[in-house]
Amino acid sequence: MPRWALVLLATLGFAGLGFAFYWSTRGSRVPEHVPSASPAHSAPAPSASSVEAPVEALPEEAASAVPAHPFSGYDTLPDGRKIGELPGDAPRNVSFGVVLVTYKGAERAPSNSREKTQALEIAKHLAVDAKANFDDTVKKGDPGSNADAGSVPRGVLEPVLEYVLFTMKKGEVYSDPIDTPRGYWIVRRNQ
Repeated sequence: MPRWALVLLATLGFAGLGFAFYWSTRGSRVPEHVPSASPAHSAPAPSASSVEAPVEALPEEAASAVPAHPFSGYDTLPDGRKIGELPGDAPRNVSFGVVLVTYKGAERAPSNSREKTQALEIAKHLAVDAKANFDDTVKKGDPGSNADAGSVPRGVLEPVLEYVLFTMKKGEVYSDPIDTPRGYWIVRRNQ
């Protein structure tokens, strides 16, 4: 048998073993994000007599143990309006620029960052400057600011950022800073 055939058979054999191991351990793991005391995972399968029993609500501590969606709280525009659905003619991808203003508690913010209220005031002033000259304002933002942050498809950013970016006109700068987990964003839609 040629050497390449032996190598191919050995590779397929190891792949098969790995696949078998994966499937054998797959059912025994409980996802980390599901509390172990969750009724859905600890209760036995319902019998015919228990189906008619009233359904009890989750205990308050079990309900609070379920982690919030990472985008929870990011569905409101700066003026207080809830975002709506994207219009049917909204693009599938946009490219954008961002001026970032971080604050204490924001993701990847330095330990010596400013307070959130101070960051908002700075971001409001930078938003005015950004409407006049976005590229120059980027230089005044915190590290992470970029006149061309690249292209992003729908479903990646927080709902409020997605709504704003995908409903803006090309070249437009959004009038207000947008609060994100990473700090305040002042955005321009490039494409």
